[in-house]
Amino acid sequence: MEHRFDFLVIGSGVAGLLFALKTAEHSRVAIVTKKGLTDSNTVYAQGGIAAVLDPDDTFESHVADTLASGDGLCNQNVVEMVVCSAPDRIRELAEIGVGFNQSNDGRLELDLCREGGHGFNRIVHVDDLTGRAVEEALVNRARHHERIDIFENHIAIDLITRSTRLKRGQTITGHEDQCFGTYVLKRDTGEIHTFLAGIVVLATGGSGKVYAYTSNPDIATGDGIAMAYRAGAAVANLEFVQFHPTCLFHPQAKNFLISETIRGEGGILRNSDGTAFMADYTPQRELACRDVVARAIDSELKKRGDEAVFLDISHRDPEFVRSRFPHLYAKCLEFGFDMTRQALPVVPAAHYMCGGVSTDIHGRTSIQRLYAIGETACTGLHGANRLASNSLLEGLVYAHQAALTAAEEIRDTDFSDIADIPVWDDMGTMDSDEAIVITHTWNEIRRLMWNYVGIVRSDKRLARARRRIEIISDEIQEYYWNFKVTPNLIELRNIAIVAELIIRCAMHRKESRGLHYNIAYPYKNDQRWRKDTVLRRPFVG
Repeated sequence: MEHRFDFLVIGSGVAGLLFALKTAEHSRVAIVTKKGLTDSNTVYAQGGIAAVLDPDDTFESHVADTLASGDGLCNQNVVEMVVCSAPDRIRELAEIGVGFNQSNDGRLELDLCREGGHGFNRIVHVDDLTGRAVEEALVNRARHHERIDIFENHIAIDLITRSTRLKRGQTITGHEDQCFGTYVLKRDTGEIHTFLAGIVVLATGGSGKVYAYTSNPDIATGDGIAMAYRAGAAVANLEFVQFHPTCLFHPQAKNFLISETIRGEGGILRNSDGTAFMADYTPQRELACRDVVARAIDSELKKRGDEAVFLDISHRDPEFVRSRFPHLYAKCLEFGFDMTRQALPVVPAAHYMCGGVSTDIHGRTSIQRLYAIGETACTGLHGANRLASNSLLEGLVYAHQAALTAAEEIRDTDFSDIADIPVWDDMGTMDSDEAIVITHTWNEIRRLMWNYVGIVRSDKRLARARRRIEIISDEIQEYYWNFKVTPNLIELRNIAIVAELIIRCAMHRKESRGLHYNIAYPYKNDQRWRKDTVLRRPFVG
């Protein structure tokens, strides 16, 4: 079956939804999402959105904090654009019904809190469930918009480009290639549909499931990065994987993140004997950037042989803790922890991909008519390490930027180009009777990445990981071409590609910077390595 739209958005987090709403004012838009509309990383964002809203705060301060966190690799023009756009995007969300917490301070309209790496209180929030509140407001608008068609439980397989129509031996490189759409698997029937559009937007979120331990939901398999790379788009800075310092350590607490704001409100990290240790690593202590805190915890765990460290906010007033963190407090009680009376056991976990599909300041990729926004993109905002609460902000700002540019671009789009698209060909494939192969390989990749390409890396570990991932990738390719595609096979293929890209980027960077720490090169080298790591796979027909 073939579907045609003006805009095709793949993914349903904050970036994809806001882009769809903005472009649907004048065009037909399809949203393709691999599970439900609200299944996204956005829903799990607890802390808030960074924005300069206090008259005593300044754009220059927020820019400086972002640049410091990015450790020399941020694009300053991008940082300034995003930071200066933030207040307008916050006001826009408030207008569509996001109920941000109000301030008790007579000077301020909204309650502003602080997180690690920020020199000022500038985080707007909805209790401790900001992402969920933003997602629900956008979903409500999208579901009732007459020009938006929503395709839930549809998983994108591969992008359709000019290269798709080439004969074997022909090539397209550079900015010559164009994106026309994507092949999509309909989960309930197993049918492959063809979605075609004048503009295609990748908003597929993160890739935390590449690692054994992650704060991300099961959907975060790096689909947009993998699809874009297979199509020949440039990807960048995939060595910079952010590990959130504090996920709850409990066998049933899958993916449960303990918000950065706990430390912003005075939470103290302690060893199993109760000793506060962050002062041994940095003058900023608990308010240091995430890479510093995560490495400090990793060091303490390895040095002492403990399974977890402890985040303690029990010294604050119990009523303040319960009212400031109602969701966290209730959830921790479910696991047997009263955070007003005891410290919470925490460990680092893969959290956010700072690299991704390389884009310009408008969200355009190196393939014409293909955009990338949100976590799947590498825009230049985060550099080597994302500043807390700049993630939802980036998604909002780039949805706006991309929508403005794409609306102009589509006016000049010649839809006659979208012709002679081959239908999906699964000739010679069969249904698999060995699904265990997918499960086993998935687990092998995730453990390989955690053990060899985690918070602290070495040349020897990276070389081992590279050798093994090449063998695994060959096995997956053979399986992929022999059997009919399934959701699990699509995701396995994607995480294998993202894993290999992370390893290749990490091996290339011969220094330690931001989230990338290699014991063989423990220091930064600005003279040689103050630059992006860019990878690109040319298409060969």
